[in-house]
Amino acid sequence: MKRNYRIDGLDCAHCAAKMEKNVSKVKGVKEVSINFLTTKMMLDLEEENLDEIIAGIEAAVKDVDPRVVLKRA
Repeated sequence: MKRNYRIDGLDCAHCAAKMEKNVSKVKGVKEVSINFLTTKMMLDLEEENLDEIIAGIEAAVKDVDPRVVLKRA
């Protein structure tokens, strides 16, 4: 299942790379790509336990920068 999010408050390319690495480790995430310039995160996710996967993604992103907000694009 493909999902796209905007990462509001993302202002550091290094942080974007760390977020991408953290999110890629979340169980249920098949593929992740974060574009720092557009502040977009593109995901390919397993369909089972979707709420749990999304919660893991949010935690992984906020672990890098607690100020950012994920918004479904």
